[in-house]
Amino acid sequence: MANVVHKVARAGFGTGTNALYDRLGSGTGIFTRALLADPEWASNIRELRAFEPSEGMRDEFTKTVQDSRAKVFDGTFDTIGAEDGWADLVVTAQAFHWCPDHDLAAKEFNRVLKPNGVAAFIWNLEDRDAERWSAQVRDLIEQHEQGTPQFRLDLWRRYFERPTYKEHFLAPEEKQWSYHLEATEDIVVDRASSKSYITVLEPEEKAKVQAGIREIVRRGDDLEWIDKENGKFKYPYKTWVVISRKKSE
Repeated sequence: MANVVHKVARAGFGTGTNALYDRLGSGTGIFTRALLADPEWASNIRELRAFEPSEGMRDEFTKTVQDSRAKVFDGTFDTIGAEDGWADLVVTAQAFHWCPDHDLAAKEFNRVLKPNGVAAFIWNLEDRDAERWSAQVRDLIEQHEQGTPQFRLDLWRRYFERPTYKEHFLAPEEKQWSYHLEATEDIVVDRASSKSYITVLEPEEKAKVQAGIREIVRRGDDLEWIDKENGKFKYPYKTWVVISRKKSE
């Protein structure tokens, strides 16, 4: 997905970019590693600053991202530790739906981005419309969301309607892709178990959810095998990329 972001976002940079990038909600560095490793980005990144409020995730980022261009700092959507007009690109992957104040985020993005800079918002989600078993897994786990602002609820779209956003940014550009990943029963269980609202369940309840997922996969409604003998099948996914470009002002 890193190369997709490059192709969509790069057009907004123009010539003479200083190739500085800002990564919000770094987590453990999964998407950062993809950016640094992708050949489309390799020659364009001079410095990457990642921001993450969780100390544990920052520690994991430091262990797993081995590149002198990348450093991680404490920070949030509205407290980015970078100078005014520092970044060509701000990227937030699998995180922006947690943003508590859209106006403050738009103000901070505007502050840190150069004129004509780009903010990219990325999400991957299991495609419930592609195959029945995938929808059944989501139905099982999503009942445990407990009112949290999950991506699927589209609450994050309010950001693009906020006055501060409209003052400083052009209308967002959105693209979607459907595809399949290779999976096994254990992979499906592990990915579902990594959801924030599943990780906090009591052990007994979590075990019940995991058993339910295994039952759904073994029943396999609409499941497409890649290698049945070795338990490998297609896992339907969809990706959303939303690009917002800062006005030249």
